[in-house]
Amino acid sequence: MDNNVDLAKVIREKFEIPGEPINRYSPLTLAFIGDSVYEIMIRSIVVQKGNRPAHALNKMKIKYVNAASQAKIIEFIEDLLTDEEADIYRRGRNANSATSAKNQSMTDYRKATGLEALCGYLYLTGEVDRLLELLKKGIEVIDS
Repeated sequence: MDNNVDLAKVIREKFEIPGEPINRYSPLTLAFIGDSVYEIMIRSIVVQKGNRPAHALNKMKIKYVNAASQAKIIEFIEDLLTDEEADIYRRGRNANSATSAKNQSMTDYRKATGLEALCGYLYLTGEVDRLLELLKKGIEVIDS
């Protein structure tokens, strides 16, 4: 049984939005959506570990949602990426963003942007299972 739901596709259909071919999205557009996708996945993990006050949940979330942790995750999983995924990551990492790192190194910030671009790409292409597989491996390095 396939439990994979292509949420991006469902949203396009329900709101009658044609969307763009995936190769037309800029790396920073992919990172824009990927930032939220990554965050909701981490929040889902944290919440399902136990019902806690919001401040405790936020503290748990911050362990994973920051440029340094995201840089560690992508460094850990980079060898697992397909050529296409690696290309998306590199494009996101090398994109010139209008914003800058806040209390993070620029290197970590760029790697985090690359990871977010990859998250956005996998989400928009309906490959959520692949994204979860990669994040599960990557999160292991943060938890160790």
